[in-house]
Amino acid sequence: MAVAFVFPGQGSQYVGMGKDFYENFAVAKDIFERANEVLGFDLKKIIFEDSNELNRTVNTQPAILTVSYAIYSVIKENFPGLKPQFVAGHSLGEYSALLAANVLTFEDAVKLVRKRAEYMQGAVPEGKGGMAAIIGIPPEEVKKLCEEVDGTVEAVNFNSPIQTVVAGEAEAVKKLVRLAKSRKIKAIPLKVSVPSHSSLMREAAEKFKEELSKVPFKDAETPVVQNYDAKPHIKAEEIKENLYLQLFNPVLWVDSVKFMASQGVDTFIEVGPKNVLSKLIDQTLEGVKIINVEKVQDLEKLKGL
Repeated sequence: MAVAFVFPGQGSQYVGMGKDFYENFAVAKDIFERANEVLGFDLKKIIFEDSNELNRTVNTQPAILTVSYAIYSVIKENFPGLKPQFVAGHSLGEYSALLAANVLTFEDAVKLVRKRAEYMQGAVPEGKGGMAAIIGIPPEEVKKLCEEVDGTVEAVNFNSPIQTVVAGEAEAVKKLVRLAKSRKIKAIPLKVSVPSHSSLMREAAEKFKEELSKVPFKDAETPVVQNYDAKPHIKAEEIKENLYLQLFNPVLWVDSVKFMASQGVDTFIEVGPKNVLSKLIDQTLEGVKIINVEKVQDLEKLKGL
């Protein structure tokens, strides 16, 4: 058996996520408390009680990181023999993967993702950016649709062979959704105003590069398959550069998953809220074991691995 740990990104958040881990495990509770201390506000209260605040990008990103890392820490403490061959995360989830690989301290990671969210939110005025999921057609066809639309709209998340997310200017995204529907293609506008991973994020990426330069990175203890190139990385400087490039380039999730499978990974463990990545992996690969751990009772699924 060869295992990969994968970590979800923005969109997986919900009020109350991680609460049972907080209440049942000292190691998880400690991570929530450390997040509050580092950020200087009560992130835990937002995660457990306040959906409006939780859905603001600047809070969503540190919240998902905190919950995912708290759950991962419980797994690490209770299943010390469960060692991944690779780690990977979707967009924001890449930072949880870096924590699992001991590239960053939790304190540095939670501050970084808060800054990342601030720059992303600030890069495009509210209501001027958008994203949509195009479902049921191959990525190449989605790219062709984008080319037919005036304005900036790009394929940015290659999530599965039948799901590609586009992002760009709000008007251009709306036009693309209308075009897709006129051809009987399923297109779902997403409830986000930040056109993540599109060329419109370049300015945010330049500011974020400054933040990255201030933070100490270590070489990874487990290879991290990064979104930017779907390849495994260990060297600290490569990892850092790819985090900068990730902001304004597509998330190559399908290629990342296929790469890990090509290296013998037959068991994917999704660590964090919801099971979005589990579904995408299921759409991409056949004959692999997929487990998601988001509740305390899910730890049972890891017994015997």
